[in-house]
Amino acid sequence: MTAMAKICGVSTPEAVSAALDGGAAFLGFMFFPKSPRNVSPEAAARLTPPARARGAKVVAVVVDPSDTELDAIVAGLSPDLIQLHGKESPARVREIAGRTGCGIIKVTPVSEPSDVAAARAYEPLVEHLMFETKPPKDADRPGGLGVPFDWTLLEGARFARPWFLAGGLDPWNVGEAIAASGAPLVDVSSGVERGPGLKDPTLIRAFLDAVRRA
Repeated sequence: MTAMAKICGVSTPEAVSAALDGGAAFLGFMFFPKSPRNVSPEAAARLTPPARARGAKVVAVVVDPSDTELDAIVAGLSPDLIQLHGKESPARVREIAGRTGCGIIKVTPVSEPSDVAAARAYEPLVEHLMFETKPPKDADRPGGLGVPFDWTLLEGARFARPWFLAGGLDPWNVGEAIAASGAPLVDVSSGVERGPGLKDPTLIRAFLDAVRRA
């Protein structure tokens, strides 16, 4: 079965069009000031009508959000899913799901087998898990750093929900990553950019072509 793809950190109509034309099933909008992909809920909302018309899921990506931030995003964007990319506890994930009424994607940073096991605590609470490269201790943001981890740590893993592989994926390695990990879903951000936060429509299409061929 062909993996499905999420293009994350989109911020222009051109990136949205390339993602949808290439068959992306999810579009991610980043709400994190330290990210070069940061947008406002209003700006994201202006980009979403084509996605909704074509059945792609709209994802709001946040890092340890406050209730105020969540309320503004839900009011401005009405996302299908909220991706939690911080240190949110299972209890906080349950609160956020209840407060927003949105499905949740919980990101787990990975560098060793115990990290994969730690994601199990979130399994009953979310629509999807996501496994991302654990950032270095001095990193100023938790993802979008363009570095892969050992994909074989997920080989043979079974979860109650379809899960995403993320971290350092690009058009040239995503086929290998899917083969090594068995990922049913993949997520890319910096791997389809020509500079920080600058999505390249040609790279987006190439990534989605590679996913389809995998």
